[in-house]
Amino acid sequence: MSRSGRPQTVRRPSSEELVSIRRALLDQYDRTSRDLPWRGEADPYRIWVSEVMLQQTRVDTVKGYYRRWLERFPDVDALADATEDEVLLAWQGLGYYRRARNLHAGATVVRERHGGIVPDSFEELRALPGVGEYTAGALASIAFGEAVPAVDGNVRRVMARLYDRPDPSPAWLRERAALLMDPTRPGDWNQALMDLGATVCTPREPKCDECPLGPWCGARVAGTQKERPAPRRRRVVPREEFATAVVVGSSGRALVVRRPEGGLLAAMWSFPDAPLRRNGDVVTAAREAAAALGVRLGDGPIRARLDPVRHRFTHLEATYHPLVLAGALAGKGGDGENRRWIPLEPPHDVALPVAQQKIARAAAAALRDPRKAKDAACASKT
Repeated sequence: MSRSGRPQTVRRPSSEELVSIRRALLDQYDRTSRDLPWRGEADPYRIWVSEVMLQQTRVDTVKGYYRRWLERFPDVDALADATEDEVLLAWQGLGYYRRARNLHAGATVVRERHGGIVPDSFEELRALPGVGEYTAGALASIAFGEAVPAVDGNVRRVMARLYDRPDPSPAWLRERAALLMDPTRPGDWNQALMDLGATVCTPREPKCDECPLGPWCGARVAGTQKERPAPRRRRVVPREEFATAVVVGSSGRALVVRRPEGGLLAAMWSFPDAPLRRNGDVVTAAREAAAALGVRLGDGPIRARLDPVRHRFTHLEATYHPLVLAGALAGKGGDGENRRWIPLEPPHDVALPVAQQKIARAAAAALRDPRKAKDAACASKT
C-alpha cells in the first residue's frame, strides 16, 4: 500500500533485474559480511548448533556459548552421549531451554537413523526434532548448497520493504524468497539477507542510503520504510505470583526440584514454589510448598525474606516472592531423580532458569550478610 492506504501493485522482477539484485546483494556481502565464529563453517553439525542458538537470541550473546558448547560437545556423538542435565547445564543462561532439548534429541536421531551423519536435504532435516522451516532452510542451504529459502525475522523485514508489503504471509514470504534466491550461492544468499536485515534494513532506522537493494525497494519509493512490515499487535500476557521456598539445609546447600513435564518450566530445576492468590500470605504459601515435598522445616524464624524477582516468559509474566528457610527432607533426604541439594553460589550442579539463578544469588548474598538475614527475620515476625 501507499501512504494513502490504497493497494500498491508490486510486479515481479524481470530476469535481468533478478541478476542485478543478486549481484548487488552478494557483492556487498562479500565486502561487509559479519565476522562470526560459525561463518565459513563447513561442518553441518556446527552450523546446526549456531542456527538453533541464534533463535530469539542476540548474536553477541551466542558467540561465547557457541565456542563453549563445541568444546564440550564437539560432534553429534558427543552430544548424543550426554545426559539431558549436562546439556541443559551447558545451555544455562541462553533461555528457551526447549531448543537445547530438541538439539539433544536431534543428535540422538541423527546417530540412530542416519549413522551419525547430519542428513543433507531440507525434507530430512525438517523431520528432525525441533527443526522448523527456517532452521532446515538455513542448514540445507549453508551446509549443503540446496537452493531453499530461510526466512527469519530479519529476512521478513527485508522482503516486506522490498515489495512494500505491510503484512506478508509465511507462504508469500517463502514464494518470494525462493524467487529471489541466487541458485549458485544459496547459503551465502540467505546469510546475506540476514546480514542486511540485521545491519542495514533495521527495524527503526533503516540505512537506506547504504542498501544494495535500494534501486528495487518498493517501500523506499513509497516512503513507507518505517511502516513495513506493520507492527504486530502485542498480546496481553497474564501475570502470576508465586511464593518460593529456598530451603537451606545444615550443609548450606539448597533444595531444588525437577518440575513436571507439563506446565511452566517443564522438566527444569527450580526452588519449590506455589501460586500466590491475591492478598495471599507469602510465608504460609512458601512453607506449604516446601512441606508438600516432605520438607521438615525448623521452628526458628525465616532466615531471609528476599526482594521479589520478576521474569517475563513468552506466555506469562511471573513474580516470585522468595523466602530463605532452614529445613531438611524427611527420611534419607539426599539427592534423587527429582530433587537435588545444590550450592547457592555458582557454579550450580544443575541448570537453573534465569529467575531461579537470580533467587539463588540473592539468597547467597543474604546468608553472607548476617545483618540482612537478621533484618529479614525480624520483618517476618511483624
